[in-house]
Amino acid sequence: MANTSTTTTRKLGKAIDLKYQPGFSQIAWFCIAVLYAPIAVLVFFSFNENRSVTVWTQFSLDWYVKAWNNEGIQHAALISLEVALVAMIVSTIMATMAALVTTRTEAYRGLNSAIAVINQPLMVPEIVTAVATLIFFAIIKQVTGVSGIGYLIAAHTAFCIPFAYMPIRARLEDMNLSLEQAAADLYAPPFKVFRRVTLPLMMPGILAGAMLAFIVSLDDVIITLFVAGPGETTLPLYILGQIRRGVTPEINAVSTVFVGISVILVTFIFLFGKNKK
Repeated sequence: MANTSTTTTRKLGKAIDLKYQPGFSQIAWFCIAVLYAPIAVLVFFSFNENRSVTVWTQFSLDWYVKAWNNEGIQHAALISLEVALVAMIVSTIMATMAALVTTRTEAYRGLNSAIAVINQPLMVPEIVTAVATLIFFAIIKQVTGVSGIGYLIAAHTAFCIPFAYMPIRARLEDMNLSLEQAAADLYAPPFKVFRRVTLPLMMPGILAGAMLAFIVSLDDVIITLFVAGPGETTLPLYILGQIRRGVTPEINAVSTVFVGISVILVTFIFLFGKNKK
């Protein structure tokens, strides 16, 4: 009877499992092809010697060399890195503090509201956030007369906070409190408990959140398009402007580098998340 029951349970599990549903594998592979086939074509033609992005002639790295020596691309890349690095650092620090406040304290009235406010940029359409940020910064500029790249960094920081917050909070919720409680029982001051116990344990979540925030800031177009001022063209905006004149293998090369950076960072995020325990 036990063997019969076990067999029945396995069959029921297979019936419910999506992997065993008819046509599921085919649909999954079709979706993967639709998502990644255009990227594969872009990467393939970035190595094309011909200026055409549809006619292949022979393998060449000339377009990567031209992109590397392009002063416009260099300037845009430096702006993107500057904004993304500062936004990553500030948003990660703020997300870490927010995660501690929402996980390492007793439940209080308004906790769920605080979490909802932190995650609000994820639920609001990005175009709405961009317009609201543009109006808000325009008022500040009119009142103070201060302008500069700081507004763009502030906008990216605010938008990146929830992306950094999610993995950090998830890490804190998965952490066992026994080590922190043991350190407190041994009369360690709260700050020392945080520095010697809590912070090292939550570091994988912090690194994953920082890299996710960096990717989001580096790839952003909509908010940057509304907030960026003169001379603050980031690499995505530069690519967008060049595409309006016609796609060239040089743009394919830059886009391929973007894809490579994103893949590397996402891989690190996955590894940190996998090995966090």
